[in-house]
Amino acid sequence: MGRALIAGLLRGGWRPEQLSAGESAAAARAAVLREFGVTASDDNGTALAGASIVVLAVKPQDAAAVLQPLASALAVTRPLLISVAAGVRIAALESWCGPGVPVMRAMPNRPAWVGAGATGVYAPPTVSRQQRAAAERVLQAVGEVFWVEAEELLDVVTALSGSGPAYFFLLAELMAEAGTQLGLESGVAHRLAAATLYGSGLLARSGDGDLARLRQEVTSSGGTTEAALRTLEAADLRATVRAALAAATQRGRELAAVRAG
Repeated sequence: MGRALIAGLLRGGWRPEQLSAGESAAAARAAVLREFGVTASDDNGTALAGASIVVLAVKPQDAAAVLQPLASALAVTRPLLISVAAGVRIAALESWCGPGVPVMRAMPNRPAWVGAGATGVYAPPTVSRQQRAAAERVLQAVGEVFWVEAEELLDVVTALSGSGPAYFFLLAELMAEAGTQLGLESGVAHRLAAATLYGSGLLARSGDGDLARLRQEVTSSGGTTEAALRTLEAADLRATVRAALAAATQRGRELAAVRAG
């Protein structure tokens, strides 16, 4: 996700010299320089020197090991820390950063890689209005930004948009499989499903966002779409989706509790 943010910021007009990265793997450091012209250091303290915003883009289990050695450096300039480490609570992040460092969390999703991400964001009262605005400008480099009023709602964001691409991919995959079973050539069925997924997303985003109206516009009375939707409704798809998101939300809270422990 750090690489996605770098790419998005550069597309948005930032200059490579305005960015720096901390990366322990030599091959990854070389790739960041080669692909983006951004200098990456194997020393995180060097990477964040002089920064007003620091993005923590590491695996959740690595967050403490990365932040704790940086506490003294962070205490000098007290930059805004934006964590995209899933499930790591602000209380833990603050304890690792040390006093006085403003901390907030963001939950982007995989489409951020192509600049079409959806990012849920939460900031506690210790983060100023100016810092929130600056964070939003950074995160908008990879897509849309949505603020939530409570940190625990980021678990719901994770279940809806963080994991959401996998749900759509699964549906498209199943549609392609069904099309193949009904006689289409496999490659054609998969390309049709992928193109339909892509086009539907564009339609959903281009208008007023009324998903129910868009669905109704495709559904002619007595037609093929209505027949398919009735079958999905008979299988209680609505309850299945609700249960799936509830399961993902609960799992996110369980993982956060383990990391806090």
